Amino acid sequence: MPEVALDFPRAWAEFDDPGDADQRYRIDLTWLTSRWTCIFGTGCKGIYADRPDDGCCTLGAHFSDKADELRVKQFVKLLTPDDWQLHDVGSRRNAWIETDDDGERKTAVHDGACVFLNRPGFPGGEGCALHGWALRNGRHPLETKPDVCWQLPVRRQFRTVERSDATSYTEVTITEYDRRGWGEGGHDLDWYCSGNTEAHIGAEPVYESYRPELVELMSQAAYDLLREHCEEFTATRRRLTLHPADPAAGDASSRPRQAKQKPQRRGVVG
Repeated sequence: MPEVALDFPRAWAEFDDPGDADQRYRIDLTWLTSRWTCIFGTGCKGIYADRPDDGCCTLGAHFSDKADELRVKQFVKLLTPDDWQLHDVGSRRNAWIETDDDGERKTAVHDGACVFLNRPGFPGGEGCALHGWALRNGRHPLETKPDVCWQLPVRRQFRTVERSDATSYTEVTITEYDRRGWGEGGHDLDWYCSGNTEAHIGAEPVYESYRPELVELMSQAAYDLLREHCEEFTATRRRLTLHPADPAAGDASSRPRQAKQKPQRRGVVG
């Protein structure tokens, strides 16, 4: 089924951060109450048509900062050849890290995809080695994976809002990480899940299925407020503000997909 257009009516809610008087949350109710779920291994076509088994792991993952890299490094040391198909490749002298053309550090790409991606047929299970290790050892993948990997496809953005009385506050937006989140190259992806009807089959809405990630991105107190807004919206929402990829929104297949742009391919996350 087709991917829905990037721009459509959304419902938003705002509330003050209970832990920071100078911060205010702006949350995308349409996204958070949608039925999106990760379908890696069960229908995901991969971001590039010639690598359908990679999911969104083809390009490797950029680290958000040094702390992100060091946290991941702690868990890389715990991976064994039974966990990580490319252990012999990536564990040599930190070969799992590389630097891109802009000098940014990221997970290395080996043989066409992230070095941590276990390929189909690997006895330890296909998919991210760090993710699989976490599930087998009673940890949450948000502890073991690069920030961008466990956050996708939830996006957190910051901006300073200047009021007319010369005061200001930090606005924190929690929304969908759609194609544009990948930069210009996002328009060149062959398939993408967040706006695709095939991935909106979750048993729970995003605000419930992604609770640990949202708590990590916000705080427990802020998440509790987010949940209240989502529950109220679910009880009163109208069809117009449903995510158009959600089956409950009607025949999403009749909605035209936004025309692709053709800039130079430039992935920024993976």
